[in-house]
Amino acid sequence: MPETPPHHDPSPALAIDGSAAAGHPALPTRERTIGAGVEWTARWSLRLVGIALGAVLLGLVVQYTWVILFPVLMAIILCTVLAPLSGFLRRRARLPGAAAAGLTVLAAIGLVVAVGFTIAPSVADQGGSLVDRANEGLQRLQDWVQDSSFVSKEQVDAGLQGLQEKLSGSAGTIASGVLTGVSTLTNGLVNLVLILILSFLFLKDGHRFLPWMQRLAGPRAGAHLAEVGRRAWATLGGFIRTQALVSFIDAVLIGGGLLLIGVPLAVPLAVLTFFAGFVPIVGAFVAGTVAVLIALVSNGLTGALLALALIVAVQQIEGNVLSPMLQSKSMNLHAAVVLLSVTLGGTLFGITGAFLAVPTVAVLAVVVRYLDEVVEARTRPAPVPVTPDGDEDDDHEPEDDA
Repeated sequence: MPETPPHHDPSPALAIDGSAAAGHPALPTRERTIGAGVEWTARWSLRLVGIALGAVLLGLVVQYTWVILFPVLMAIILCTVLAPLSGFLRRRARLPGAAAAGLTVLAAIGLVVAVGFTIAPSVADQGGSLVDRANEGLQRLQDWVQDSSFVSKEQVDAGLQGLQEKLSGSAGTIASGVLTGVSTLTNGLVNLVLILILSFLFLKDGHRFLPWMQRLAGPRAGAHLAEVGRRAWATLGGFIRTQALVSFIDAVLIGGGLLLIGVPLAVPLAVLTFFAGFVPIVGAFVAGTVAVLIALVSNGLTGALLALALIVAVQQIEGNVLSPMLQSKSMNLHAAVVLLSVTLGGTLFGITGAFLAVPTVAVLAVVVRYLDEVVEARTRPAPVPVTPDGDEDDDHEPEDDA
């Protein structure tokens, strides 16, 4: 009678202390598994803390050097628009770099001045009538207050006296505010001149920057930096062109609507809307406020309400549909990323942060995508060798056990 084979236990034999018995592979104990997880979590937590500290340090550096970084960044953004013209003059017209850059900057300044001189006669012709209508409206308001029993003359006199006392007591604050405004205006003019000078220099010598950086960083790292720089430059150019397109559409829609309503100065208001479109949040608010006030003076309350409804509708379409869609396509960013970046930039750094948030995030996305491409290329498995008859070469495969 054959003997019954002994029962085979598939689990490895373990000693009393939890270690593997001889001849069996060791399995990690529960303590070792939990310890490995805790060690991994602690290691990556320390790395994330280091990255956060580095980001805070970078923010402090940007804060203390912002007086230099701001004109540099604005000049770079301006050059993304002017570079095609400068390159055309340098390549096609055979002009020296300095001459091509100078003519490009002068052409940009001339275009802005020409637009100003174009809309100036319209403003001058209709400005007088607007002032007369404004004075007439104020006179009607004064007559209504005097004839109405809702507000008595004594209350008006008391209010005016209280306002006069408030102004007298706030003379120092008002003077300080005026000086602050003058200082801000002066700084703005200085920054404008500095941006124009830097734009000229970047247009003249900017094409040498990437080759210089590539030589400085070495052949290996320099190639990566040069490629990222080229992609970031193209992304910034797409952002400015997209913003110009969005502002142009806003100007056409608002200007056409104001013409239909019958608001005077519709063309100058459309031009103001175009330039204000490059200043997020405040630009649209200021342009819309001016349009509504002019409509209130010239067309009455009904015209002002129609103008307000038009501006709100256009701004909602631009902010929630048009701008996120176009910017997400031109910079390969999701619309939600565009909206969140503008919100975060405006909350942290105001108008400047709202304007620079989208191009900054777009450049960061370029860097992340390039790093992903590098990692993908380095971790891609090697192709399997193919024999001349089209079959895979099995010479490198391990032989099957007999």
